[in-house]
Amino acid sequence: MRKFKLLLAAMLVGAMSLTGCHGGKRTAAFEIPDTFDEGKNYEITFWAKNDTNKTQVNIYEKTIKDFESIYPNIDVTLKTYTDYNTIYNDVITNISTNTTPNVCITYPDHIATYITGENVVVPLDDLMMDSEYGLGGSKVKFDSVGFDEIVPQFLEEGIIGNQHYALPFMRSTEACYINKTYVEKLGYEIPENLTWDFVWEVSEAAVASLDEKTGIYAVNGQNVMIPFIYKSTDNMLITMLRQLDAGYSDASGNIEIFNEDTKEIMREVYFHGKTKAFSTFKISSYPGNFLNAGQCLFAIDSTAGATWMGSDAPLGDIAKENIVDFETIVKMIPQYDVNNARMISQGPSVCVFNKEDSGEVLASWLFTQFLLTNDVQIAYSKTEGYVPVTLKAKESSEYMDYLSREGEDNNEHYYVKIEAAKLLLDNTDKTFVTPVFNGSASLRNAAGQLIEDSVKAARRKQDMTSEEAIEAEFKNITSLYRLDQRSAQGNTEGKAALGKLPAASVALIVTLIIVWIFILIYVIFSRIRAKNRA
Repeated sequence: MRKFKLLLAAMLVGAMSLTGCHGGKRTAAFEIPDTFDEGKNYEITFWAKNDTNKTQVNIYEKTIKDFESIYPNIDVTLKTYTDYNTIYNDVITNISTNTTPNVCITYPDHIATYITGENVVVPLDDLMMDSEYGLGGSKVKFDSVGFDEIVPQFLEEGIIGNQHYALPFMRSTEACYINKTYVEKLGYEIPENLTWDFVWEVSEAAVASLDEKTGIYAVNGQNVMIPFIYKSTDNMLITMLRQLDAGYSDASGNIEIFNEDTKEIMREVYFHGKTKAFSTFKISSYPGNFLNAGQCLFAIDSTAGATWMGSDAPLGDIAKENIVDFETIVKMIPQYDVNNARMISQGPSVCVFNKEDSGEVLASWLFTQFLLTNDVQIAYSKTEGYVPVTLKAKESSEYMDYLSREGEDNNEHYYVKIEAAKLLLDNTDKTFVTPVFNGSASLRNAAGQLIEDSVKAARRKQDMTSEEAIEAEFKNITSLYRLDQRSAQGNTEGKAALGKLPAASVALIVTLIIVWIFILIYVIFSRIRAKNRA
C-alpha cells in the first residue's frame, strides 16, 4: 500500500509538472522592442484573399517584392485563398497549434473569435502610436501613412471592445446594378433614389409579363426571368433592419434580431419569393450572371464585384453569346426612407498575430503598414470597385486621374466599376457597421438564413407568414447557430469554433485518466489477493 501511495504521489506531481510545462509555452503579451534588429533574418507568412483575379495576386507579389527590397532581412511568404471563410477556419485550426500566419486579411467578426484565445492577436493601439515604428514613425523606412491619414470611419471598424485589432485594407459597399433598358421597357423611370416599394413593384411587373401560353416573358423575350436577386442575404436583412432603426444586436452582444420588424421583412420576402420575383445567390446563382443574360433587372452585389456586371463587363462567368446588350446603371441599394439612407460598409481588414519573438511581430507590423502605402492602395482599388482606406491615396493625383477617366475603356476604366467606387466615395457618411463580438459571425449567418428560409418556404409552398411559423423559424435558427448558448462575454461560437483544447488541459485530463486507471487496477488486484488469501 505504501508503494502505491508513493506511485500515486509521483504521478500527481508529474501531472502538475506537465500542466506547468504546457502553460509555460503560452505566448506572452507583445511588447514593442526598443529597436528593430535589421541584422536578423525574419520569415513571415501573409494569408490573403483574391477574387479569383490574377491581377490582385500580381499586386500582392509586387507588394512583397517592393517591401523586401526595403527590408531585405524580412522574407514574406504569400498564401492566397478564394474566400474568407476558409481563411477563418484555417486560422481557428492553427490557433490550437500556434501556427497562425503572421499577417492575415480577414474581418473584425472573425477577429472577435480569434481573440478569445490568450494573446493570439496583437492589439495595435500602442503600435499605431509608437513614435518610431508606428504609423508615420520616424524609423519606418518607407512613406508610412499617418494615423490621421486613414479614413476615420474605416479605422474605427477595427475596434473590438476598446482596442484596435485591425487596420482597414480596402473598403466596399453594396450597390444595385440595374438593367435600365428593361426597366424602361416595362414603362418605369428609374428614380434618383431607389426605394424598396419601387424595386418590388417593378419586379412584380416583370414577372407579370409572362405569356402563359408560350412561357416567354415579354420584357426580355426569354423563358427565364428572376427580376430581383440579392447576393448577400445576411447583409440584406441587417441593412433593412438598420434602415428601419430596428433591433439586430447591441455592442455587448445582446441579440435583438427576433423582433416584429424582422417578421414583416420575412413575410415580404416570402410573398415575392412565392411569385418568383425575388431570389438569392444561394438559391439561384450569381446575380451578375442573370443580369448579363438579360434575365434580371435588379442585381444587388458588392461594389467589389462591379467588373462582373453589365454587357461590357471585363469579367464574367457566362458565354459571350448569352450576354444581352443593355444599359447598366449603378444605384445605392433600395431604402425605406431616402432622406435617411443607410448602406453597409464592408471589405477586408488586416490583423497581426502574436509570436514569441517580438522582432518577428514588429516585422509583421511593418509589412502591415506597407499595405497602406499609396502604390498598394491605388493599384488594388483599380482591380475592382474598392476604394482606398487612406485619405492620402484617395486625394492623390494618381487616383483622381483614374476616376476622371471613367469609360475610356472596358478594363481598368470600366464605367460600371468606377461608378460603383464613386457610390461609396460620395456616400461614406451613410455607411454603417454592425457591433463586433465573439459570436457576431454566427449572428450574421443567422440573419442570412432567415431570408433564405423564407424564400425556400415560399417555393415549397410551406407557410412562413403565420406567427406560429415564424416563431418556429426563430427557435430553429436560435438552435442552429447556438444563439442561446451565449456567455456573459458574448460567446456564441461553441466549442467547435474555438478549436482544440489547450495543450495544458489535454495533458492534465490524460494524466488524471491514467491515475484513475492505476487506482482501479490496484483496487481490483487488492480484492483478488484478499480473496485468494481467504
